[in-house]
Amino acid sequence: MMKTLPWTTASPTHPRARATRLFAAALLRALSVALDRVARRLAAMPHRRPAAASALPLVEFHAEAGAPEGALYVDGELVGRLPGVTRL
Repeated sequence: MMKTLPWTTASPTHPRARATRLFAAALLRALSVALDRVARRLAAMPHRRPAAASALPLVEFHAEAGAPEGALYVDGELVGRLPGVTRL
């Protein structure tokens, strides 16, 4: 058999309970203000534009029947092979 806890609106009887709750509330408020400042500072920073698509190399991995297995191409030029790759 389980006893149920009585429901009451009375404050805790422990003298330090109220002080602990007030300290926790003040701490949470201070952290909230600090996080708000950081968020506003980050939002005000200028954003870097992503690199243009033409500036990024076009990496190709040929898996066609006529292509050598494991060949790596960048912008249409062979740059290397993957050793041990015999089948794709």
